[in-house]
Amino acid sequence: MEEQKFSLEGEKKLEVTQFIVTKIGNEQYGIQIKYVDNIIRMMKITRVPKAPHYYKGVINLRGEIIPVISLRLKFGLEEIPETKDFRIIIIKTDKSNSVGIIVDSVSEVVSLDEEHVEKTTVDSNDSRMQYIAMIGKYGETLISIVNVESLITEKE
Repeated sequence: MEEQKFSLEGEKKLEVTQFIVTKIGNEQYGIQIKYVDNIIRMMKITRVPKAPHYYKGVINLRGEIIPVISLRLKFGLEEIPETKDFRIIIIKTDKSNSVGIIVDSVSEVVSLDEEHVEKTTVDSNDSRMQYIAMIGKYGETLISIVNVESLITEKE
């Protein structure tokens, strides 16, 4: 009996990226897992005078002082009373120190390959779109993929 050999050379290998899925209001947002240093429950935030409206202040996390911003306020949404589901996601990029972002909740980690994400075009009428890099499709759910660099390095 002759042995058959199969070649996979012609097949394209898809790159898979993992995202932490968060909720803000009714919208789902994905943050690339490579940027996520930690996810913590809400804690006491110390206000900082004369900071932009979306900066909630700073936290002391194991001796490190971390600025915290509200994604809800950054996206121009109304502030809501804090719930037990609120989380602070500690983000760390190559170019900056850590920054905490407050989200309404964290739901899951999803893996999306290149076929399930599409680049977005910027809608100048929606201020949130400047912070969205792509739209991911996970089953029947659409997830707005956050452009972490533009979110935390913006100069205002």
